[in-house]
Amino acid sequence: MVVTQENVAVNGNRMSSQEIADTLRERVRGGELKAGDRLPTQAELAEEFGVERGTVRQALRALQEEGLLNNVSKGSPPRIAVPAPARGEPQPTMVGLAPRLTEAFAEPHVRIDAACLTAESLMLAMGEPVRRIHEGTARPISIDVRILLPSRDITLAFPAPVDGDDESVHQRWLSMRNAQGHVLRHNLLALRSSHGIDVNVAFRALPFTPPVKLYLLNGTEALIAYYMITRREEPTDSGMLEMYGTLGTESLLFSFVQGADQRDAAFVEQSQKWFDALWGTITTDLTLP
Repeated sequence: MVVTQENVAVNGNRMSSQEIADTLRERVRGGELKAGDRLPTQAELAEEFGVERGTVRQALRALQEEGLLNNVSKGSPPRIAVPAPARGEPQPTMVGLAPRLTEAFAEPHVRIDAACLTAESLMLAMGEPVRRIHEGTARPISIDVRILLPSRDITLAFPAPVDGDDESVHQRWLSMRNAQGHVLRHNLLALRSSHGIDVNVAFRALPFTPPVKLYLLNGTEALIAYYMITRREEPTDSGMLEMYGTLGTESLLFSFVQGADQRDAAFVEQSQKWFDALWGTITTDLTLP
């Protein structure tokens, strides 16, 4: 592969994983790379951009999270993903959520409500609309985000050990809940100083384990996915532990749009009422440590 001049490190400063992802993304948008095409190997990309393979892997994972690549970790070079199906067709949460959030951020006043086990999917999917704000293609005036997450004080239905009571499972979930919430809040609140956007991010604690994840976008669209419970082994400090976990980012996401038909409109309206009722009644203030 030819190393183009713009990809060569300048003054010893190597390209970041974000810059590599941006370059590959533009190749897809410009038609240089098409759906189904294989990318070069990680070694070839590392040589082209003058970086370590680890930096290339980070860039590829970011593009996979956006739904642009398939099979990043399967051993062979990943392929450019086939365009996502129409909105009405269910898609894995990691594929379907980002484009829906991006469209929601095209509005001047953005309102996102979410009820979920952790903020992982929302945190990852928010990367694309935030990136578009930084590049100037999205210019919201205000962003209001409300997130319902399980309380740290309850016994979760999942994740949970199959037998016995292992506190490490709960602590691992709690660490993920807090870390992902912090990253999401930081990335959004940073838009206040960088772009003068009125941003508000609030959390409240649920007194139960949500069996589904729900995202409400600008009061006009509801996205819902069932948490699919799986039995698997996870490493702990004391060895392998059998536990019940979820396939959160892979759960199929179903979209209901207010203007589609009467059934969809009713679902969006009732979902918003359900969320608002929880927010104002049995949930409690949640401050991430």
